[in-house]
Amino acid sequence: MQNMYTLRVAGLTRRLRYFPLGNGLYIAGLVMLGDAELTVRCAEELLKICPPYDHLITAEAKSVPLAHEMARQRGDAAYFVARKQQKLYMSDTLSVEVRSITTAARQTLYIDGSDVTKISGKRILIVDDVISTGESIAALERLVGMAGGSVTGRAAVLAEGDAAKRGDIVFLAPLPLFTEADVMGGGTG
Repeated sequence: MQNMYTLRVAGLTRRLRYFPLGNGLYIAGLVMLGDAELTVRCAEELLKICPPYDHLITAEAKSVPLAHEMARQRGDAAYFVARKQQKLYMSDTLSVEVRSITTAARQTLYIDGSDVTKISGKRILIVDDVISTGESIAALERLVGMAGGSVTGRAAVLAEGDAAKRGDIVFLAPLPLFTEADVMGGGTG
């Protein structure tokens, strides 16, 4: 059986597979898609530590269930999804480029003009499953600013590597980066 990282978060335990980043480093992949129990519990715990906000925004796709569940539990907040492709039904879009460590190429994030009007003048909480380099968060911040909203906070389930040292985010648990020795059974996990 492959060596895996044991994650404990929101009172739950999950086993995460390792994936190579390059330069001898690996990440442990958190995939909340399809894990309703983890999504519900993490949303519940994040809502306890998030600053006040009017609405949520997240990037498509892995953190969409988390943003949805946070909005559902709170009962009065809309959430917006920055899409990775402009869709036919989107108009008057705003867009920014981003490069994430889990995506091979640069991407563009888009928000629809109808969302822009709802974001304008509002306090927006940025939500992600994992914050690592902060590139996705920075892109979402730019979108919120372009739409006339103000970022009131940044929240994630996990802060990976040096992101755990950031003072401008709230998160439920740190997630280390791993070496080949860790992955092959000599270290963490």
